[in-house]
Amino acid sequence: KGAIAPGLDARVQAAAYVAGGAAAISVLTEPTRFGGDLADLRAVSHAVPVPVIRKDFLVHPVQLWEARAAGASAALLIVRSLSPDALPRLMDAAAAAGLATLVEVRTLGELDRALAAGASVIGVNNRDLETLVIDPATAPTLVPCIPAECIAVAESGLRTPGDLAPAAAAGADAVLVGSAISAAADPAAEVRALAGVARAHSARDAEVARRQLGSTGY
Repeated sequence: KGAIAPGLDARVQAAAYVAGGAAAISVLTEPTRFGGDLADLRAVSHAVPVPVIRKDFLVHPVQLWEARAAGASAALLIVRSLSPDALPRLMDAAAAAGLATLVEVRTLGELDRALAAGASVIGVNNRDLETLVIDPATAPTLVPCIPAECIAVAESGLRTPGDLAPAAAAGADAVLVGSAISAAADPAAEVRALAGVARAHSARDAEVARRQLGSTGY
């Protein structure tokens, strides 16, 4: 796509997202192909009151400590980019660094790996990172498979409130939106419109209700 928003000021953009109702902000830090920078993460973490997530291809514990030093509250871990041994090791390293993790999956097999590693916040990416093709059915299909006690996040290809409807109906707790608001003329208004989409009652909620009833003996 090329540069989505040349000259974007990370602090100004982040403040607009917060004004629009963002619950957290993802800051891209990969420099070579995506134009990110740890300096942006540092600037945003000092400028906003909401949690800040380092979004990058994180494959080594030192990157997690870099994120923490730059003020991040959490880090993205992509299951597809990590070996079976590396995922739990990096999750342990994140915990040691005081970081939460957003663990990203695209398939049931990757979801199983994320859960086995102890992930409690799980993102489902509609975009295949190998081909960059977006399949909008991915998140609505996988989100219902995420245990009710986890936070389920739908990611990629979400531009309008209408785009969010299938994920909301599937029981997604949140959405991660990038280019649609990065390129917006009024990012606060764009975030406000997306944040206004109500999360639908779903089978994931029914599972919570069943467990609560079971715990009371009824």
